[in-house]
Amino acid sequence: MSGSAGPRWLPAVHDCLERVPARVRVLEAGERIERAGLERALDAVRAALREGGGGFGSREEVERAVHDRWELEVRRLSRPALAPVVNATGVVVHTNLGRAPLAPEAIEAAATAGAAYTPLEYDLERGERGSRYDHAAGLLRLLTGAEEALVVNNNAAALLLAVDTLAAGGQVVVSRGELIEIGGGFRVHEIVARGNARLVEVGATNKTHPADYRKAIEEGDVRVILKVHRSNFSQTGFVAEVGLEELCRMGEEHGVPVVFDQGTGLVDTLAAAPGEPTIRAAIEAGAALVCASGDKLLGGPQAGIVCGRAEWIARLRESPLLRAIRVDKMTLAALEATLRVWLCDPEGVPVRAMVGAEPAALERRAKALLARLGPAARERCRIAPHDGRAGGGTLPDVPLPGWAIRVEPDGSAAALESRLRGGDPPIVARVAGEAVWIDVRTLLPGDEERVAARLDALLDSRERTALE
Repeated sequence: MSGSAGPRWLPAVHDCLERVPARVRVLEAGERIERAGLERALDAVRAALREGGGGFGSREEVERAVHDRWELEVRRLSRPALAPVVNATGVVVHTNLGRAPLAPEAIEAAATAGAAYTPLEYDLERGERGSRYDHAAGLLRLLTGAEEALVVNNNAAALLLAVDTLAAGGQVVVSRGELIEIGGGFRVHEIVARGNARLVEVGATNKTHPADYRKAIEEGDVRVILKVHRSNFSQTGFVAEVGLEELCRMGEEHGVPVVFDQGTGLVDTLAAAPGEPTIRAAIEAGAALVCASGDKLLGGPQAGIVCGRAEWIARLRESPLLRAIRVDKMTLAALEATLRVWLCDPEGVPVRAMVGAEPAALERRAKALLARLGPAARERCRIAPHDGRAGGGTLPDVPLPGWAIRVEPDGSAAALESRLRGGDPPIVARVAGEAVWIDVRTLLPGDEERVAARLDALLDSRERTALE
């Protein structure tokens, strides 16, 4: 420990609370947050003192460090953890940044539902208890062509519910080439195992044939044929798989329902990926149930969507597991609003508009952003072609041609990116080739102004040394 510095130099809690620094008091956080922030600050400074003195030379320095940390902790406790960030990466469905930005209609619907009582489980016509699972189902039927639909809290839960209900105690057959891992390390076969079903793997990693499925069905107790859309990776070369339509014919022949984990939530074709399967196409192919996400290419809130035949959806609605994975009223309100936008004006869904943005339009936006910059920043920036991505485990082989601002600071690109990320609001960009890339595809209304102001501040000649 350096000198005589030690925990005894720490000011007492009651002394601090009796004379709260003006910079903490001005935050108007309230007594409980002020006290909690102080306790965190004292713990941090105490740890520094115990680990080697913290470099403090006097009691006054320790007290100043406590006040500095106190202000920081109060700010952290006072501001929302999920405050907005600027996504300048060009990745549209960015899982780490909350996936799909909602349409204005969905935001308004969620806010309205959250601020009021709603008939979530009340039938206004009959004056008696209703079901939350009736909401959004009609719109999903209209969009997908399914006989019935059900909404739960995410796609993994939707698949778990389908397997647990249709195959519990029996077998689920799936191609080895479709045993994918989704975000966060979760794997399809682990989800199936939680559904009280035994997984039967057929085929090889690269090739699976109809005979592989047929043999498993004829020799075992197969209750479900599971087909998983490889939405987050692709296979090329010496490969083969059995198409959904052929699997559905086989399932019909043997009396085994086919569950298709479509995943992406796409309800209409994309010009950028014309071969991407939609929920409607899967229903038309004969799938008994189709599971999908609400917050990927559908562009809605996090939700798990199950569409399919009425008889199977009815069985899902009777499952005790359903209560554990149900959605709340704000999710349902936002999802319903998103579905209406798809029906009326698909380009009004931000994800759809971003994925389908034309390169020429993005070039104009990049030029306009460059023109906003002051002279000092502009000399370090230029517009350049930049491929965006759909993200969120979707369209892995589909680059989205677009444009970005390429920023080449005098100093470190990594340091500039860190400064952008550490501002208010944080700007999350991409570093490549000793430059920082600001992709305009994923900038929301008002973001260009924020980006320009930050770049002007950070690339001004007086600030450049901080980036070196």
